[in-house]
Amino acid sequence: MDLDLVEVAPDARPPVVRLMDYGKFKYEQSVKAREARKKQTRTVIKEVQFRPKIGASDFEVKRKRVIRFLQENDKVKVTLRFRGREVTHPEIGNDLLNRLRHSVADYGEVESAPRLEGRQMTMVLAPIHPSGRHADHDEPTAADDEPAADADE
Repeated sequence: MDLDLVEVAPDARPPVVRLMDYGKFKYEQSVKAREARKKQTRTVIKEVQFRPKIGASDFEVKRKRVIRFLQENDKVKVTLRFRGREVTHPEIGNDLLNRLRHSVADYGEVESAPRLEGRQMTMVLAPIHPSGRHADHDEPTAADDEPAADADE
């Protein structure tokens, strides 16, 4: 019959075997593995570096970069580097990272809180998944504004 005795579930008690074409069985397993790899997503961590004495316009540029990374479903590692005596004032860095966290709250959430490691403070932000709020909408739609207008009347 050109069939092979293939052990399908060796861990089961008793082991499960089946009469089938072994070549076809191996091919089907490789197709399933390939499909599983396609559906698998890799988590990419992007890094954005800040300094404690960052200017307002530079902060905005980096904030927009963080938002872009979060919209692309990448995690963002925010690093704040201290130089010289700046490390004696970690509260400045903490305030800066909290300001960033609140300004990107619509796009990402804190995965690991800010913590000081040597001369740098790090925080990891993760994108908000579609099951929660959508990160795709930058501005409210007209439908969102209508209930608020009805409440005023």
